[in-house]
Amino acid sequence: MAGFIQIVEYSTSRIDEIKDLAEKYREDRGDGGGPVRVSLTEDRDRPGTFRTIAEFDSYEKAMENSEHPSTQEFAAAMSQFLDGPPTFYNLDLRERWDG
Repeated sequence: MAGFIQIVEYSTSRIDEIKDLAEKYREDRGDGGGPVRVSLTEDRDRPGTFRTIAEFDSYEKAMENSEHPSTQEFAAAMSQFLDGPPTFYNLDLRERWDG
């Protein structure tokens, strides 16, 4: 099974601004070259701590997405709303179970 998942962990008190940025990014990016699925989660045990989980068909597709100008602009704009630097987790998908 091929696939790649990137998790970005960050803290913010301005999640609504980030969600607005993400919506604009999706509209601007509309070329289908981005992730196949994105989930936004908040840590129940640490309010204000979020993880964005982006799933890609491959590591190569993820790197193409990272280098896209719209992605670069989104990341720069998003960083203005964070309480500190984000932490990135880069994961090769080995197995998936669907219920």
